[in-house]
Amino acid sequence: MAYTDNQLVIMAGGVGSRIWPMSTEECPKQFIDVLGVGRSLIQLTFDRFEGICPPENVWVVTNKKYAPLVRRQLPEIPESHILQEPCRRNTAPCIAYVSWRIKSVNPKANIVVTPSDATVQDTAEFRRVIAQCLKFTGETDGIVTLGMTPTRPETGYGYIQADLSSSSPRNKGIYRIDTFREKPDLQTAEKYVKQSNFFWNAGIFIWSVSTIVNAFRVYSPAISKVFEGMMDVYGTEKEQEMVDLRYPECESISVDYAIMEKAEEIFVYPADFGWSDLGSWSSLLMHTHHDLYGNSLIGDKVIVHDTHNCIVHTLQQKKVVIQGLDDCVVAEKDGVLLICKLSEEQRIRQFAEE
Repeated sequence: MAYTDNQLVIMAGGVGSRIWPMSTEECPKQFIDVLGVGRSLIQLTFDRFEGICPPENVWVVTNKKYAPLVRRQLPEIPESHILQEPCRRNTAPCIAYVSWRIKSVNPKANIVVTPSDATVQDTAEFRRVIAQCLKFTGETDGIVTLGMTPTRPETGYGYIQADLSSSSPRNKGIYRIDTFREKPDLQTAEKYVKQSNFFWNAGIFIWSVSTIVNAFRVYSPAISKVFEGMMDVYGTEKEQEMVDLRYPECESISVDYAIMEKAEEIFVYPADFGWSDLGSWSSLLMHTHHDLYGNSLIGDKVIVHDTHNCIVHTLQQKKVVIQGLDDCVVAEKDGVLLICKLSEEQRIRQFAEE
């Protein structure tokens, strides 16, 4: 499979407002410099695929209202590769749309699909794993998803149960999937972590365009019919008009339910490159640099004293001085200041948005 056949799909349509007030429905977390490094999460996602595929082979599927944000933050990709969803229909229609769109320009394409709002610590290992998976899907009709080695009994992630008894003859690091498991309760998650064949589902998929299109035809024919029927308009001025008309017809369903749980040639590549889905202030604290007292300080001028295990995110403030806090979040964005216990962040956000 040629390097020029590799295509990257970044899914960036989610509202991503769980890290409030930094992220909101108007500007979700994927478009924000969450880590204080000068690049938003979607830009970091784009960056880590350098060398995997050329910029002109990158596609972003997003909500119509976020398309201007994508254009500003990713000027390297063709504007025609920013596909605009007229409404939210979960990941299956999103992936089907971009798959048929890619098929219209390259029937030999080999595709990686990734969320836009996760982080990776070991980029070199990430690229190695992706390259291995692309080689596998370029030579087979298999579907591969990445399974993250769990480091704790996490209840916020789905899990993949793998059959580790034998690996694929083509790649010793790739195994068949026994089943997908929904987000568990704590007791179940603790059982999973004690077993070696359970992995976090990162929502990163690798497949050839012919494989995924055929999978939709077999397992989700109604969605397939919608996007197969638009082959004549892809890449033309009529594309958006037809997408606006036909997209709402699609069932709102995840690709896990629509395809992954039904497909036969489905595999997992267990990996460990420091992946995290930053879904809360607590997870952000866990995956950012700490001082000696467990504090994560994101901002140019943050001063703390007698403060432990806190996360402070104040990029817009000139100076922030904090004394005597433990296990708290301090975050500021556009004139809104949040100070609360990490254990209460979800309840406080709901209260504030009422």
